[in-house]
Amino acid sequence: MLKVVSTKQVRLGMFIQELKGAWIDHPFWHNAFKLEDPSDLKKLQVSVIKEVVIDTSKGLDVLEQNVQEEALEQVASVEEPSPEIKPVVKTTRVSAAEEQENAKRVIKSSKKAVASMFHEVRMGKAVNAEAALQLVDDIASSVARNEGALISLVRLKNKDDYTYMHSVAVCALMIALANELGLSEAQTKQAGMAGLLHDIGKAGIPIEVLNKPGALTDEEFTTVKLHPERGHAMLVQANITDEVVLDVVLHHHEKVNGMGYPNKLKADEISLFAKMGAVCDVYDAVTSNRPYKDGWEPGVSLHRMAQWSEHFDDSVFKAFVKSVGIYPIGSMVKLKSGRLAVVIDQSPKSLLTPVLKVFFSTKSNSRISVEVLDLSKPYARDSIVGHEDPVVWGVHDINEIWSQFEIW
Repeated sequence: MLKVVSTKQVRLGMFIQELKGAWIDHPFWHNAFKLEDPSDLKKLQVSVIKEVVIDTSKGLDVLEQNVQEEALEQVASVEEPSPEIKPVVKTTRVSAAEEQENAKRVIKSSKKAVASMFHEVRMGKAVNAEAALQLVDDIASSVARNEGALISLVRLKNKDDYTYMHSVAVCALMIALANELGLSEAQTKQAGMAGLLHDIGKAGIPIEVLNKPGALTDEEFTTVKLHPERGHAMLVQANITDEVVLDVVLHHHEKVNGMGYPNKLKADEISLFAKMGAVCDVYDAVTSNRPYKDGWEPGVSLHRMAQWSEHFDDSVFKAFVKSVGIYPIGSMVKLKSGRLAVVIDQSPKSLLTPVLKVFFSTKSNSRISVEVLDLSKPYARDSIVGHEDPVVWGVHDINEIWSQFEIW
């Protein structure tokens, strides 16, 4: 029997079927669970949640008297925990160079945690959503300080790490896109979690298929296309009930023309968050080195994606371009002066005037002394003509030029 009760009436041994209130206020990621840990009871008692739904067929019912006193006694000896869910931190923007050191630490710890999560899921264990939520907090904090630093660095993943690092990248891209769209803090956190878990179903796909260096057979591709449904089932099994996360995991491969999978949804049938997931997933995929192909340059990738009008929602894609920059960090561009440069940071003033490292002269067809040039400054006296493909110019160390760090 389901019953709505006050959190003051909750006691150990009850089965919590649902937590009332906004998602961002919940002290736990999942809703349905048996309350057996005194520290969990403490979390609930000190949270802003006022009511819960209990299932008396799976746990204890409300006591008729002295309920509040008993509940307080049960939690009195437990230290108050730090909040499980923190708001997205509002902080002062710093340069990409300043944030890179911290971003690399976040990437390294996230890579280890995501790899562990995938391993545990392959072993039949449930997704640890609380641990995943901490990763979202760390990634969101880095994106808040500089939206491009972590996103550009995580793109430098090697082929063997793609599956795990892709999850970290899409998490960061979803957070940056949510910020650009003006979504609430709760929705931004949901978007980040959805991005982090969007490919969890690949834990149910054979590794030799995921990391195959050549083209997949029709049978192998059919197997890979099962990962959205498998991921959705895994999260449901883990009692993860957030509708946004479940939706993105299931529908991030849908296309606005109805030719996506698994449900061939069209246009308005696809949610905003799933449309966001589709753009972020593809961008990181095409800009990353994969077992079977090398990634495209970021700016070139945006131009090619812009031509896939049947794939993405137009308004979401335009917001995505603004979130990563018309000239994303790591993009090689040609200047009016005839020099080549790589983007190292965005300018808060305009997407058309990023900060560059100039390193090549097309007139002499040779390298020149590296110069940092902020196009937003009056003294710059130069402008971007367009994107350039590093391969065309024989530039094979473009990532080393803009990044302070060695590639993983």
